[in-house]
Amino acid sequence: MEQFNLCIIKPNKDSFSETFVREHIERLPGNKKVLYGGVFPVYDHEGKYLIKSPFGLLSYLIQKKIFNKLNIKVRTRALANYLSKEKIDVVFAEYGMVGALVTKACQIANVPLVIHYHGADVHHRETVIQYRGLYQKSFDYASSLIAVSGDMVKSLVEMGAPADKITNASCGVDPDAFPQLDISKTGRTFLAIGRFVEKKSPTSVVKAFKLVLDKFPDATLNMVGQGPLFDETKALIHKLKVEKNVTLSGVLNTAQIKALFAKTRCFVQHSVTAANGDKEGTPVTILEAGSSGLAIVSTQHAGIKEAIINGETGYLVPEHDIEGMAGYMMKIAADVELAASMGAKEATYIRENYDIRNRIKTITKLLKQAIANHKHA
Repeated sequence: MEQFNLCIIKPNKDSFSETFVREHIERLPGNKKVLYGGVFPVYDHEGKYLIKSPFGLLSYLIQKKIFNKLNIKVRTRALANYLSKEKIDVVFAEYGMVGALVTKACQIANVPLVIHYHGADVHHRETVIQYRGLYQKSFDYASSLIAVSGDMVKSLVEMGAPADKITNASCGVDPDAFPQLDISKTGRTFLAIGRFVEKKSPTSVVKAFKLVLDKFPDATLNMVGQGPLFDETKALIHKLKVEKNVTLSGVLNTAQIKALFAKTRCFVQHSVTAANGDKEGTPVTILEAGSSGLAIVSTQHAGIKEAIINGETGYLVPEHDIEGMAGYMMKIAADVELAASMGAKEATYIRENYDIRNRIKTITKLLKQAIANHKHA
């Protein structure tokens, strides 16, 4: 099977944090059609409405906006018609909610479905409760379910997903795009990248850095990203009087982030389980920093536990252990040779275990298996 028609369905047209989705779109083989527009696609691959009639669109909007319905027949029929018209061989759904909502359309169009989960879609408590019934139907119908950490595999099984359908294949990184750097001449520079949200606990990073700064006044921290906790984090930086040493860079593109990597000794991320149960999958920024040979200090959280060998290729502390994180950051600040040695080991480990090209091969195999099995069912 050299060529096949692949429909990738994703929630957002563009999102700076969804590098893994862009990688899938760019690297997966096949004649690709990409749909988007929320947890159920509103737009086709040309950016046109999937629902063609004005009356149908009005009916959809009323059911969605006023009655907040999840099962909306008019949009399910529209997607099923699209899949049939475009002769789609397999649907690849990014996020569990998307997979759950498009399952019925795939059944109607008789198209196999592969679902890729990423984090909140499995761990966010209210989301799991809201979609529970639809998740069960998607578990039954889908050919394959892709998790991005061992924790996620366990959670999916607990939710009722068949273990034999689940593949643990975290997001990956292109080691050629993020080559190993020489950090042996860097200063006491720390870098954090990610959305300013509860599960990334940006304030914990600031608190840990303040302890580092008390011992190493020349240390610096650059925090990249935006989000609902940005103002709170900025206020904490002001309260702790560390404005001269902490830079809030906002959202940066890949080239800008790579330029920061080249000046950084240590990457820090204090991921935690949010009050609503939300967790990370495997953060791509951890993989990019690791591939680049930076020393890493993070938490014993979700897929991070698998991406870093604690004490060998980086340091991990329990969630919310700010003093523990600060202690390891101080070790890195005090010993650039230690930082370079651990960073080099992590770069090798990432190349051996998280190469995006191997991840794409795994997903491609699952997509082709789904098509073959469906034809012989």
